[in-house]
Amino acid sequence: MKYKIALHRTDEGYAVSVPGLPGCWSQGETEADALANIQDAIQEYLAARDELLQDAEVREVEVSG
Repeated sequence: MKYKIALHRTDEGYAVSVPGLPGCWSQGETEADALANIQDAIQEYLAARDELLQDAEVREVEVSG
């Protein structure tokens, strides 16, 4: 699965977030570190989401725009 990320250079290195996953972000001293860290953050985010949905009835809706 692929996710778009927003990568920002900072004084400390790189900050990275996933606009499609609110609250999912990470950082790293180098771009490579930040990209590796955001992959871990995405996996943890999705695992937490799946746990929250475990006992819920999940449906999908279509939105036109």
